[in-house]
Amino acid sequence: MSSALLQSSLTSLPLLGRGKVRENYAVGDDRILMIASDRLSAFDVIMGEPIPGKGALLTRMALFWFDKLAGIVPNHLTGDDPLSVVTPAEREQVEGRAMLVKRLKPLPVEAVVRGYLAGSGWAEYQKSGSVCGVPLPPGLRNADKLPAPIFTPATKAEQGEHDENIDFTRMVEIIGADLATRVRDISIQLYQRAADYALTKGIIIADTKFEFGLDADGTLTLMDEVLTPDSSRYWPVESYAPGRNPPSYDKQFVRDWLEAATVDGKPWGKTAPAPALPAEVIARTVEKYQEALTRLTS
Repeated sequence: MSSALLQSSLTSLPLLGRGKVRENYAVGDDRILMIASDRLSAFDVIMGEPIPGKGALLTRMALFWFDKLAGIVPNHLTGDDPLSVVTPAEREQVEGRAMLVKRLKPLPVEAVVRGYLAGSGWAEYQKSGSVCGVPLPPGLRNADKLPAPIFTPATKAEQGEHDENIDFTRMVEIIGADLATRVRDISIQLYQRAADYALTKGIIIADTKFEFGLDADGTLTLMDEVLTPDSSRYWPVESYAPGRNPPSYDKQFVRDWLEAATVDGKPWGKTAPAPALPAEVIARTVEKYQEALTRLTS
């Protein structure tokens, strides 16, 4: 494993932007080199310490799922080798943690699918009996499986801001009825195929978010990462029990530590800078990501 990468620094390609985890570089005018760093964000704050190997694990998992989901919708992979577009000196920053993808026009909404009631969905259900305008049966508990997967879109927030849950009507206003309907139906298909497969490996995918873009011909295309523990809630089947938050393979381990962390004797206020992560929290986080990948691919 290469050394941890907190931030890439390629000089042979123009930098398009840095996200919470990924960095995008332009390759001509039709492709993007997407590098997954070892950064981790929680509560929309980027931690100061990298999680060694996390970017490579996320990339392997995303490539695994793109392959599993083939045939439902085109994806952004070009099939080209990421190492072919950088200099020899830059290869260590790229190898095993990058994808060379088509340059798309991203849709300004996130496609969230929930198969279980958790997180912000559970909080909203307790207040209104619905999630993002989707009415649900009364009497559901935290982490209950829903009668059928539901589509609960969100708007994309600027870095440091929180995504905002919206209803389908609002999504139609933003991108139009035809596109919104196709994104909804395809997202539920993607989730269902992934969730059914993961269950055979002892993993519950409680919810996930997909991102889509349009290519030069207007073809709807699955993009960004897909079904990683950064964008999904993964629960091990053996410890799942409705009525409480199950242990998870995602960032929950870090979130739980941060919830209990103090800064100057007071609870951390969930604004930058984040408290320094202890070595054992970093190590346990790496273990969780690796365990999820191993289970899915073994």
